Amino acid sequence: MIKLTSINETGVLDFAITADLLLTVPLVYFLLIRKTAIPNTTTIPVMIIGLLIGSYLMPAESQTYLSLFKNWALPIIELSILVFVIIKVRATIKKFRVIKGNSDDFYSALKHTCSEILPAPVATLMASEIAVLYYGFFNWGKKVYKENEFTYHKNSGAQGLFGGFILVIGIETFVLHNLAANWSIIAAWILSGLSIYTALQLLGFARSLAARPITIGENSVNLKYGIMNEVSIPFDEIESIEISSRELDKGKLEKKLSLLGELESHNVIIQLKNEHQLAGLYGMKSEFKVLGFYIDTALEFKAKLDDLIQIGDNKKA
Repeated sequence: MIKLTSINETGVLDFAITADLLLTVPLVYFLLIRKTAIPNTTTIPVMIIGLLIGSYLMPAESQTYLSLFKNWALPIIELSILVFVIIKVRATIKKFRVIKGNSDDFYSALKHTCSEILPAPVATLMASEIAVLYYGFFNWGKKVYKENEFTYHKNSGAQGLFGGFILVIGIETFVLHNLAANWSIIAAWILSGLSIYTALQLLGFARSLAARPITIGENSVNLKYGIMNEVSIPFDEIESIEISSRELDKGKLEKKLSLLGELESHNVIIQLKNEHQLAGLYGMKSEFKVLGFYIDTALEFKAKLDDLIQIGDNKKA
């Protein structure tokens, strides 16, 4: 009888601790931040932190309720977040099209949406991961480019390089899987899974090049390299534009827009009056003052940009 009571008390204690970690603490956090600028959806990461704490600190025999949450509640929460993000992205894209002249830049809308519902580090990671899947598997329509949009993927050889990387990964995955299987079949499949995931990322990167052209706006030029790098530069910050393939000096804040670096050539170089920040994948940032990049129609791009800069200078004068 004493033993039975002890077991029941232990079960109640396990339930109480689990409830505190997964419900009470997130609820208190929500009540504290609901009238602030912090997104209410940050309650979910707090719940996940509670889940991780319980998983690492509670004894295995005390994780019955944690296991139930992992197996049943967590997948529903993850699916709900994904559906919510998709709905918000669709709504944001519609709003962007009205406000910004029928813009169809999915990645910009996605980043904007994720930043509204998630904390900054999580929002950046989620936006990057969703974008890779979107451009790799769902964005198959042919893009019609506007007058102010300039491609950079047709003649630069970038897509061929990404294709080559994917092919190499495919061959290496087959070889490594067979070698690792002799040691551990589990390790072999883990390695293969990581390789396949890397290949899928590269596919998304490659397909995003055509979907996100470089654009010239009314007051700025928006330089993009797929979802991998981007920066918006106001016209009055541009010191000079030159058609050139000269080698860049990385020690003087001279960078390439391309993530492939020296593997891909450039034919346009923009020099700025002040340092700017290049926004990369997963929130990575780097400073530059001179930027080299490739444009399929470099002469046309330079002429249009020069004209708009001149018009802006004349208005100021």
